[in-house]
Amino acid sequence: MEFQAIAQSLVEAGGFLAAQGWAPATSGNYSARLADGTVAITASGRDKGQLTPDDIMVVDAAGKPLQTGQRSSAETLLHTSLYQAYPALGAVLHTHSIDGVSLSRWLLARGQASLVLTNYELLKAFPGITTHDREVEIPLVANSQDMVALSQGVLDRLAALSMPVGYIIAGHGLYSWGTTVAEARRTTEALEVLVSCALKAALLGPTSV
Repeated sequence: MEFQAIAQSLVEAGGFLAAQGWAPATSGNYSARLADGTVAITASGRDKGQLTPDDIMVVDAAGKPLQTGQRSSAETLLHTSLYQAYPALGAVLHTHSIDGVSLSRWLLARGQASLVLTNYELLKAFPGITTHDREVEIPLVANSQDMVALSQGVLDRLAALSMPVGYIIAGHGLYSWGTTVAEARRTTEALEVLVSCALKAALLGPTSV
């Protein structure tokens, strides 16, 4: 029963994120931790706007499928490493928005290692934040097909932050999370909107503020 409920919540999150244009083609992947420490995650190559519970599979804490014949995303380790590092996390969502990908490449080309968000009212959508007058740092990491190195690099960057809410892989997309799928969905939506605001502010220049 727990898996069925979690699978349905991931299906609904996928439908919402895809409807915003944040999961083109078969991009993105979504997961949630189960009570026994295993992880429910989207199977590889699925259209995220057309997910059904049958598209959700289970992997162990190291990312190994628990049933033969199933294949999870190549990026499964980016999910499971977060669960191992942060026991309070209950769900991780990964999007591929046009604005997120574009802004990440723009920042990386300028030698910036992070996106710093401040003075946005929507920052209050993140857990523990009650005012717009805060700085939230979103680490930017270079893309890699070496998932072991990439996941360790991500964890190293996140460890320097007191309250990380997400990170961006340059030219790839955004990862964000929460204690539940619902919270992760809210955090992801807020972060995607803030990324769009940051991109538009960068394009408009200093007179936009």
